[in-house]
Amino acid sequence: MVNIPSPHSPEGESLPPILQVGDVLLSPDIITEYFACDIAKCGGRCCEEGDAGAPVTMDEIADIEEQLDDIWHKLSASAQSEIDRIGVAYPDPEGELVTCIVNGRDCAFRGPCGCLLRQRPISCHLYPIREKKLGSLVGLNYHRWDICKDAVEKGKRENTHLYEYLREPLVRRFGEAWYQELETMVEELKKSGILS
Repeated sequence: MVNIPSPHSPEGESLPPILQVGDVLLSPDIITEYFACDIAKCGGRCCEEGDAGAPVTMDEIADIEEQLDDIWHKLSASAQSEIDRIGVAYPDPEGELVTCIVNGRDCAFRGPCGCLLRQRPISCHLYPIREKKLGSLVGLNYHRWDICKDAVEKGKRENTHLYEYLREPLVRRFGEAWYQELETMVEELKKSGILS
């Protein structure tokens, strides 16, 4: 749980620079910023643009490999070629395993109607939250990108904060009890006058 400063102290006038729920450190903008994907406007460009694939775990790589026969005919010829060449994942320049991409940017597993995988990798499901291992802790940051500007506007219109929009993937990654602790922290911050 986060240590919340008293609203009567000078530091109580703003959020701490880092929040903690269990063994997860969060940047405050995860609870303060508005966000709700507007796929009709962006067309899922986060799957098509970038310089590396989506981070994946060894278990996710095994799951993708298990599905490959079922989805092979749905993959583009260039995706098939690239998977034949390097596999379903490869290490990025930082040594992190990421999904195969085509033409240096497009996810190999994106079909005309979205992701071809039974379940998207957790890094895709959590996006635009990015996860980073910090020793025994996990750090979560909000990755801002121009292609998500419509999602920010939609979040404002619907009064939906990033952590609320991403409830399902956050529960998938950290569990229901963890998410409830996050909600409790947000309520405490509101009661303290630190968060409106």
